[in-house]
Amino acid sequence: MLVGAVPAGAAAASTAPDEPADMHAPAVSFSNQSSGGTVVTVDSVTLPDGGFVAIHDASVTEGNVLGSVVGTSQYLAAGTHESVEVRLDEPLSELGTRTLVAMPHADSDGDRAYTFVASNGETDGPYTAGGSAVVDTASVDVSASVSMSDQPTDGSSVVVDRVELAQGGFVTVHDASVTEGAVFESIRGTSAYLDAGVHRDVRIDLDANVTQNATLVPMAHRDTNDDMAYDFPASDGETDGPYTADGSAVVDTASVTVGQSAMVAYGGGATGGHHVSVDSAYLPNGGFVTVHDASVTEGAVFESIRGTSAYLAPGLHRNVSVTLDAPVENDTTLVPMAHRDTDDDMAYDFSASDGETDGPYTADGSAVVDTGAVTVSAAITYGPTAADGATVTVPVVDLSEGGYVTVHGPSLYAGDAFGSVLGTTEYLDAGVHRNVTVTLDEHVRSTRLLTAMAHTESNDNTAYEFVSSEGANDGPYTANGSAVVAAAQTDVNAHVAIGAQSGDGANVTVDSVTLADGGFVTIHDASVTEGAVFESIRGTSAYLAPGTHENVTVSLDAPYEGDGTLVAMAHRDTNANMAYEFASSEGANDGPYTANGAAVLDTASLSVAGASTTTDATTTTATSTSMGETTSGGSPGFGVALAVLALVGAALLALRRD
Repeated sequence: MLVGAVPAGAAAASTAPDEPADMHAPAVSFSNQSSGGTVVTVDSVTLPDGGFVAIHDASVTEGNVLGSVVGTSQYLAAGTHESVEVRLDEPLSELGTRTLVAMPHADSDGDRAYTFVASNGETDGPYTAGGSAVVDTASVDVSASVSMSDQPTDGSSVVVDRVELAQGGFVTVHDASVTEGAVFESIRGTSAYLDAGVHRDVRIDLDANVTQNATLVPMAHRDTNDDMAYDFPASDGETDGPYTADGSAVVDTASVTVGQSAMVAYGGGATGGHHVSVDSAYLPNGGFVTVHDASVTEGAVFESIRGTSAYLAPGLHRNVSVTLDAPVENDTTLVPMAHRDTDDDMAYDFSASDGETDGPYTADGSAVVDTGAVTVSAAITYGPTAADGATVTVPVVDLSEGGYVTVHGPSLYAGDAFGSVLGTTEYLDAGVHRNVTVTLDEHVRSTRLLTAMAHTESNDNTAYEFVSSEGANDGPYTANGSAVVAAAQTDVNAHVAIGAQSGDGANVTVDSVTLADGGFVTIHDASVTEGAVFESIRGTSAYLAPGTHENVTVSLDAPYEGDGTLVAMAHRDTNANMAYEFASSEGANDGPYTANGAAVLDTASLSVAGASTTTDATTTTATSTSMGETTSGGSPGFGVALAVLALVGAALLALRRD
């Protein structure tokens, strides 16, 4: 545990200006910065043999080696990396300045996954120099961030690209007079309440319309009285004031252009043929985005229609989702077209009215369109998320011919096409599937890069045989020479595994518990699934330090008298007193670890010796919703492992470019 040497003599992170840099020595540079609590940026890190840069909080200097880790980068190849963004496992929510420590870690087991905490410090330890861990520290001002790009507007609404709030609140749009001291008079509009975290494409309806081209100033505001209502002007600034960083309000500026003609932008790309996402559309008076095929250019005005968006309010819209009623079966060109809502009924009537209503927006006598070449194969949407280590949820999958979604671990990018497979869905029909749950055969216990990959069904037996056939069957869908994938850092802060068992009903054994920040494992009975949060508690473990614990015995305060269901739930130690107070505080302290809004848990059956009755029961159902199923044509899989590896390499390059 060389980290313990940090206080006494941490290796300097940056080289003095008059000293030559040793490119073979580990180093890290971490500057003071502000953050919305979700992401911090490491200026540079040098990893002689590859690895990670971990972010620790200041408790690492007091010997809290494992529990101090608050975020880890993706795997970084050997060499020097600049401006490394590290997504924090748990967002920082306490406003103000705090000290964080950037520390380069090795990949000692070569799996490209940071397992330092989950392995209890046995793997992926820090790089050292002179007997001390190599570190740099920074003061991070936890606050907010906001960004807004230049854009057209109808004057009644604007879109803020990204808002990050450490404690929740609002984003308010001011006009430029705010820079001259018109604090309240400059307010043009405010968002609805936004939870803590990152929000993208936040639409703000303006109370005071913009009537001419102008500069607008989006500003992040707090909810200081916790009523989820924006009270800043009504209270004369006493409540809901702006987030600040370095003594100034957190703002951005953007130019808006009023009265611009309608616009639609589409870059094409891979699709399963049943769904497309149009990059952006500006509709001055509201309306729709209709996707036509290329025959529209030959006069097939109605026959060319493949699908239409839901009604879109006046203004700018990004990532417009369009489900295709007439699926695309072959590679082609698609033509998104901006349509009006001429009868103001918010329903697309262009075809039904033979063009009498809801016709296209026009510019210079022509319909407002864009074109994009599409490859009919598959498409996947998967972004940064949290998981419980046992399952992963993929938001959208579009398959042209049916198949599977496979989740790979980071060793995929080291050429391990088969060994990197962590789990695969059952067979999915052709079409669009939403919120697809992938159960992992090999559970993960720490945050890492996971990759969702679309696989074909090549031999029509609806059984996934990619691994067992060594790539001969059920290879990945491809587009433009690359496997169809979506990769993202996936936060795993806790994992619980419990198996079926028998006993006297007074003691149970939890097979394994991994807790990033330490805490407890609590045994609930099945009534917890019916809302009996506190009444369902049967017993709780002693305090468990950060890391992995095997075969944890829990003595039950309320023993089972008959057969039943065990619900093992990972709980935090939110007030750091090593005492479980979830029930006694009525949930104020020591709540469960969560992933995507759900508690991290596992269930198992319990057989009590001599019991003949069932004391409780629970049913857990995981479903994958299929939409727009079809048997349309598509692309073949690849039959050999070398081809698969080449495709994965091409996909990685594309992801890095993105």
